[in-house]
Amino acid sequence: MTEQLLRARRRPFLAGTALLALCTAATPALAQTGAQTSSADADKTGDIVVTGSRIDRPGYELPTPLLHMTQADLDVVSRTNVGAALADLPQFKASQSPQTSGTNAQAGRFPINIRGLGETRSLVLVDGRRLVSDNDLNTVPSIMVKSVDIVTGGASAAWGSDAVAGVVNMIIDSDYEGVRLGAEGGLSSRGDAGQVKFEGKYGTAFAGGRGHLVIGGEYLDNKGILKKTDRKNTGRFATISNTLTPDVGLATRLIGGYITSGVLKGYGFNPDGSLRTPDIGTVVGTNMVGGEGPSDDERSPLITPQQRYTLMAKTSFELTDTLKLSADLRYSRYYNSYTWFGDHTGSVTIKSDNAFLNDDIRQMLADADQGSFTMARYNADMSYSTINLDRRSIQGTLALDGSFGDGRWRYGAYYSHGQYRNKINTPGFLITQNFNNAVDAVIDPATGEAVCRSGAAGCVPIDLFGEGAPSQEAIDYVTGTPRLNSLNKIDTYGVSLRGEPFDLPAGPVSIAIGAEGRNLSTVSKVGELDAAKAFTSFWFNSLRGKYDVKEAFAEVVVPVIRDVPVLRKLELNGAVRASDYSTSGTVWSWKLGATNEFLPGVIGRVTRSRDIRAPNVSELYTNQTVSNVNIVDPRYTDDGSRSVVVYGGGNPSLKPEKSDTWTAGITTAPLHGLTASIDYFNIAIRDVITSISAQVLIDRCDGGNTSLCDYITRDSTDRITSVASSSVNLSEFKSDGVDAEVAYTLPVNNDANGRFNFRLVGTWVNHFTTDDGVTKVEYVKSQGYAFVNGVPRIRANASVGYASDGFSGMVRARYISAGYWNRTSTALTNNRIPAYAYVDLQLSQKVPFGDGGKHFEIYGNVSNLFDKDPPLYSTFSPYYDVIGRYMTVGARLEF
Repeated sequence: MTEQLLRARRRPFLAGTALLALCTAATPALAQTGAQTSSADADKTGDIVVTGSRIDRPGYELPTPLLHMTQADLDVVSRTNVGAALADLPQFKASQSPQTSGTNAQAGRFPINIRGLGETRSLVLVDGRRLVSDNDLNTVPSIMVKSVDIVTGGASAAWGSDAVAGVVNMIIDSDYEGVRLGAEGGLSSRGDAGQVKFEGKYGTAFAGGRGHLVIGGEYLDNKGILKKTDRKNTGRFATISNTLTPDVGLATRLIGGYITSGVLKGYGFNPDGSLRTPDIGTVVGTNMVGGEGPSDDERSPLITPQQRYTLMAKTSFELTDTLKLSADLRYSRYYNSYTWFGDHTGSVTIKSDNAFLNDDIRQMLADADQGSFTMARYNADMSYSTINLDRRSIQGTLALDGSFGDGRWRYGAYYSHGQYRNKINTPGFLITQNFNNAVDAVIDPATGEAVCRSGAAGCVPIDLFGEGAPSQEAIDYVTGTPRLNSLNKIDTYGVSLRGEPFDLPAGPVSIAIGAEGRNLSTVSKVGELDAAKAFTSFWFNSLRGKYDVKEAFAEVVVPVIRDVPVLRKLELNGAVRASDYSTSGTVWSWKLGATNEFLPGVIGRVTRSRDIRAPNVSELYTNQTVSNVNIVDPRYTDDGSRSVVVYGGGNPSLKPEKSDTWTAGITTAPLHGLTASIDYFNIAIRDVITSISAQVLIDRCDGGNTSLCDYITRDSTDRITSVASSSVNLSEFKSDGVDAEVAYTLPVNNDANGRFNFRLVGTWVNHFTTDDGVTKVEYVKSQGYAFVNGVPRIRANASVGYASDGFSGMVRARYISAGYWNRTSTALTNNRIPAYAYVDLQLSQKVPFGDGGKHFEIYGNVSNLFDKDPPLYSTFSPYYDVIGRYMTVGARLEF
């Protein structure tokens, strides 16, 4: 037997690749695509790694749209990881990134989000296996990724839960031989966001070619941008009087303290504790325009710093000519520490005998016969937290692949175990009781020293009057550190059999059957103060939960007609999967598809699928919270607001989301070097898992959404006594639109094998709506505000480049159509965002040396070449570049 029996090979089919415009000018892998493939062609280009299907027949043409990116594509303008490179594509939304998550506990992650449907509905795989790190692409070394396949439609029948919006499958470069080393540095035109990156990999055969080993890794340190006010149109924005307004701070508190009641109301404190008249600016509600109103934007990061390293090794060994054993191990660590956000004081009572009040203030209070006043304080000098992150992921896989029947049947089995530990501590949050003890300070008549009136053990009195007034000892007493230590575990396993059991006149019938399973668990431990909810404004919640799922799947491809007019190659594809969850029972997903070659090189495809997403451990098992909330009962409005018990947290009764997806498209190659594709998509997701507030839940129950009434408890008088406001199956998502691509490669007859490349890829979205049973909201063109479901109407990338054996250059334009900061805020006077276009430039030069393709390469990139400012209020923008012009230079050595 030969290598062919172990590795059925193919050239990527045009319908599956769609020739991304993100490509560099040098894109030999994509230039090889053609309208059809044959088994002979397949043997030349690499292992089949199926993403949109479980069928692995050489030359199989998928009915599902599939984008294909090479390692060269991922290197365009030196993005920090695979996720950042994918976020440039029109089909993706960077809803969690260093730009959008600087002040939440997800900071530093970079998951993928296909079509803006949410990261939990986009499945990430490495060589067809799930990650333990919940979609975080920071955990995979980019240099080890040979290519990325992206299914932009439902794929649950092939891969199970979470593949509602699509699948990203990273293919590891397991056949690499040689050494590749790289180093680069980057800097913005404003001298910040500095970055250094080092990477390397080594691959070799052993045991006479029967074995192969590849090991590689990378280190990245990006300093980020540490203040939101460091860029135009980002920090200190708010909506004031229906206008996006700059230079906005808090009107309710000031640095050093602000008196909010009594005869001294309106005064602030100088650093020495004396009174002053602050510059108030223009106050609108709780906001201050101009003046000295403080803002966390002056201290919190605009771009989250990143510091991480990732390592991976993959080895394989041919036990026999028809049986191969492979194993891989991946380890990553992300760690960082930076300023987060402040824990400020809204209202605290200061008594006239407070030990730290100066005599003039005491006298003013005495003259007014006033025994106390209230004050608010912006605590930049006392309780402004930092976030310390340490995320570590390790995952290993063992797989066995073989064939029999002269390669007509292939089988595989695998087991993978992974652990993802996430440690977070955030020093600088106020401890409620300690703060109350320390504030109420008096003079001890025996010693003349300030003491705590309560006499609480260890209490250190605190001086709040003026910036810098609190002593370090007092700060240490009144603040503490919320702590989280979570551990996710995943065990996945599976077996499959693929083959061609018999032939029909139009070709071989292909089948794939198999069984898979996975066990998932999460344990999140918190600090003692968190568990006691001792902090005033922020604490972590513990979590403990697990579930398992057992699945069986089957897929078949039936060639129906071949080599007749209009029906040159008609194939039907069907797939089904049964998933039995320990939490919610059995749920089915399925797919029906067809492909046909109407004319030479003109191929149509269509799919209809039912896809699912099961609730995750957090949604099911987050610890219950109990609070008292004022609500108004629509049945008894005359009662006014009443306090009721509200139960929050996880909901073990959640059922899986279900999605119905249509895709249909055509690909063609009418001329040599010219390819094009167009695909329509329509995705409707029901029973979307979401959380809503108690009052909204009550109102929607009264408005006709009777399913929500089950979460409301009433007493014998029909009055509400409690509300379960946890995660619920509520909304419906719908999205439809068109993906299109055109690419042309023009060879240049010169000694350097030159060629010009032209590419255009874009997405047009017709509708993106949510419907909770009462309100239907359209989010297309709602693209400025990060915390909504908005997507632009059109996103497109166009590139023009020249590549040769030595020099390559490329200019890329990224286009975002006009829209709104928030389409749902119809009263905004400056809501409109014009169309945007960013231009990127890349140049590289290879210098060969020795034999066998050895070369040294130097390159330079400029992102946002013309330094275009973002739209107004782009603080957490998922679409617009807030960094500005960014330059990267680097070098690679390969031998």
